[in-house]
Amino acid sequence: MAEVKSKIRAINEMLTGKEITCTELTQQYLDAIDKSNGDLNAYVNVTADTALKAAKAVDDKIAKGEELPLLAGVPMTLKDNISTNGIETTCCSKILEGYKPIYDATVWKLLQQQNAVLLGKTNMDEFAMGSSCETSVFGGAKNPHSLNHVAGGSSGGVASAVGGNIAAYGLGSDTGGSIRQPASFCGIVGLKPTYGSVSRYGLIAYASSLDQIGPITTTVEDTAIVYDAIAKLDPMDSTSQGNKGAGACATLKNDIKGMKIGIAKEYLEGIRDDVKEAILNACNVYRSMGAEIVEFDLPALKYALPVYYILACAEASSNLGRYDGIRYGYKTPTYNDVNDMVCKTRSEGFGSEVKRRIMLGTYVLSAGYYDAYYKKAQNLRGTIVKDFKNAFEKVDVILAPTVPMTAFEVGKAVSDPIETYLTDICTVPINIAGLPAVSVPCGFNAKGMPIGMQLIGNTFAESTILNAAWHYENATHSTMFKSAEMGVKL
Repeated sequence: MAEVKSKIRAINEMLTGKEITCTELTQQYLDAIDKSNGDLNAYVNVTADTALKAAKAVDDKIAKGEELPLLAGVPMTLKDNISTNGIETTCCSKILEGYKPIYDATVWKLLQQQNAVLLGKTNMDEFAMGSSCETSVFGGAKNPHSLNHVAGGSSGGVASAVGGNIAAYGLGSDTGGSIRQPASFCGIVGLKPTYGSVSRYGLIAYASSLDQIGPITTTVEDTAIVYDAIAKLDPMDSTSQGNKGAGACATLKNDIKGMKIGIAKEYLEGIRDDVKEAILNACNVYRSMGAEIVEFDLPALKYALPVYYILACAEASSNLGRYDGIRYGYKTPTYNDVNDMVCKTRSEGFGSEVKRRIMLGTYVLSAGYYDAYYKKAQNLRGTIVKDFKNAFEKVDVILAPTVPMTAFEVGKAVSDPIETYLTDICTVPINIAGLPAVSVPCGFNAKGMPIGMQLIGNTFAESTILNAAWHYENATHSTMFKSAEMGVKL
């Protein structure tokens, strides 16, 4: 079995072998962005000067014979809610237009230490609230497999850029599936790490107990490389623990014979037939590699979606209280007094989906409703955590659909936002429980749109799920992975 070639390793070999300079490679990516971004709408801010300056620094190191880290010189992107010192970071919201952070997010600091090349900031649902990227003030990112379909959300811009070959990899954030869902829709790999393994310092918060930064890449090995680089203990984040498990790259090719892979019947209820068929076919692939498929029940799963939306919106109503037009960002031009200014600024600055979630969160936290909604949701969160804990006493990994469907057509989320909330049903339980999960392509529907599956692990078991994903990727790559016909081809 020929191993799937890591894009990051391929670039590293090209640079160190002097087949191409980093400046030339970066310019190829910038030219591809210039050509394709008009269709994809993946980037909202292209940082050409920053990228070329970083590329020249890498070329200088190569000329001096210095040893390069794997990520050095690899052109990449960041979701527009990850703080970049001096580079506009808007969360794709009118209320943060013109905002330039005065510090770097920890993940971006770590990548700069690796001499990463930042091509730009990518599109997202406003404040990461959405499943299609269409709540962005800049309009939604498109799917590189079909421009009539969405890239997914909320990290749709990163997935569109990586899937469209106009970034080698990117970092997104995942509050309820915002890395895994767009990765699934765009036919690439997306990892939501264990809560606390990757620092959230510098991530503009949506729901602080659920948010997690993670990589979106074209191969599982690339995901492992990026994860190992960013999963570090950070004193700036009180929830940070770093990677307490084994290094993901070091254990990537371990044998999975005898591994117990669980299938919860609740995860197969209410999903589309083509997605269910792809998941069951993946089970057969794992059986052929010597893994054991174990069926089990996860009864608390039915509570996950309402629990998620109550908790996430409650935390959002608190976190987004800081946007008032006084300190930074958008400020209404006409007002009578301070109260009128704050009210008008928030009404004009926030989009309809963000306002909807703030109002819902304020409602469930209000006197008379706190016990009925928020407190009950917190109690049910404990039940969901316990159910997953019990499951991992029986299995090593849980296999499930990433999304109950493939990418929907542009405009559907806008016309029917409530229905699109249901796309989160398979992903939100992982955030509630703080577990790691990786989405990997597992087929295509009749129209050629990608289908994704997710492998869920116990806390800090990233190495286990990535190893299982790597074996599946290598066993099926010729039939399950298809690159979009655009962008830079290495």
